[in-house]
Amino acid sequence: MKKTWTIFASLLLFSVPLLTAQKIVGTPEVGVEERLGEYVPGSLQFLDEQGNPVRLDTLITKPTILSLVYYSCPGICTPLLSGIVDALEKLDMQPGKDYEVVTISFDERDTPKLSRQKKNNYLKAFRKPFPPDAWHWLTGDSASIRAITQAVGFHYKRQGNDFVHPGLIIILSPDRKIVRYLYGITFLPFDVKMALTEASEGRVGPTISKVLLYCFSYDPEGKKYAFNFLKVTGTLVILLALLFAAYLVIGNRLRSKKAR
Repeated sequence: MKKTWTIFASLLLFSVPLLTAQKIVGTPEVGVEERLGEYVPGSLQFLDEQGNPVRLDTLITKPTILSLVYYSCPGICTPLLSGIVDALEKLDMQPGKDYEVVTISFDERDTPKLSRQKKNNYLKAFRKPFPPDAWHWLTGDSASIRAITQAVGFHYKRQGNDFVHPGLIIILSPDRKIVRYLYGITFLPFDVKMALTEASEGRVGPTISKVLLYCFSYDPEGKKYAFNFLKVTGTLVILLALLFAAYLVIGNRLRSKKAR
């Protein structure tokens, strides 16, 4: 039995440096702190594509797909927004009636003029007409941006003129409750429909594909997600160590019973 725990301790000692290294080289200030069941403040005010002030409680009145991007992003924002378009094209729900979309820039330097250009570009990307009033593109000051990102647990970091940030969409209920996080830059229409259906009923749903965020970390130089070897390896080593220890303990007990 003593030998069993010696092997188990050795495996754990091997895995700890891997996880510790991840904490050192990672950027814990970038990512998502899920706030399922909490609410986005309706009093937050932004500017729409025409430069008019709008409150979130006047825009979010249906199940809503919320995306947080910045309009000059050279990295994952463009494929993420394209991923939203692709999913909505295949969605058998009516935009503006069954759901709406809200995109907010977390860069206070972005202007309504730029959001208007972005909106026009993505509306043209649809192969079938998409009602312009069903997708809102917003900009705001630093205080409003800080409030919305903190409300949904979205953490990002400025790096020069750009930002390091996670890629995902957030599903809100008509009363602005956070009901689902969908990670990545592509989204299955079925997942989006299920999340919107749950949002319409005010039910909080489980997170889908969070493993993508866990296994991959953003590479600011390559502007892409890279496989996080240290974190995955450390986790696997601990899992294998626990399984191996359980196997040895159970095996010793079985052998002891037979010896009797």
